[in-house]
Amino acid sequence: MVKVLKADGMNKCIGCFSCMLVCAGVNHQDHSLTKSAIKVKTRGGLKGKFVSIVCLGCQDERACAEACPSGALEIREGGGVLLKGEKCIGCRKCVKACIVGAVNFDEIENRPIICKHCGVCTRFCPHECLRMEVAQ
Repeated sequence: MVKVLKADGMNKCIGCFSCMLVCAGVNHQDHSLTKSAIKVKTRGGLKGKFVSIVCLGCQDERACAEACPSGALEIREGGGVLLKGEKCIGCRKCVKACIVGAVNFDEIENRPIICKHCGVCTRFCPHECLRMEVAQ
């Protein structure tokens, strides 16, 4: 059963960044917020609500994969893509192609940071702002 990440509970988010820290730690062995595939930001100022920028798990047209000239982004069953790091040439075309800005770039590794919908972020969100949903 394949699942995709959904961030539809962000009205409860307190901006603790636990989701980002655990994503970076588990998937990139680094506790820098810049290594996270999920981004939590404020909508504006100290009183603004938080929003998350996450991979939508596109089903039909995956703009990031279509823009990749080296074939480093492979179609993920259920939606989204998986990064094959050894094929990546660091061109950043996937970053520019993502319609929601969910592809981040690791300057040190010279490759994109792609959400693989593992769900680790959902398990560490104290207010259940994130969830995994069965892919359609």
